Amino acid sequence: MHHGEDTLTLYRRYHAVNRPYDVVLLDLTIVGGMGGEETFNKLREIDPDVRAVVSSGYDNDELARDFLDAGFCGYLTTPYRINELGNMLKAVLGG
Repeated sequence: MHHGEDTLTLYRRYHAVNRPYDVVLLDLTIVGGMGGEETFNKLREIDPDVRAVVSSGYDNDELARDFLDAGFCGYLTTPYRINELGNMLKAVLGG
């Protein structure tokens, strides 16, 4: 999806039929659209139990901690490798 609005539409649709997504991966900065932080806050209005991982090009431990404290389940610095994404998904999903 390109914008947070698209994410909200799809999440709302699947949540309504009791099939919410397992994890949502959100980029912090979306040019011309709703970014990850705002999208996450709106997702929590739909589903307080939403599991979201924030993705950003900023490699900053303090920033990562702030997002984890805000309720995100994980923080990935871009670019990332497939094994880093896999490890994050395992951690978030408890696998």
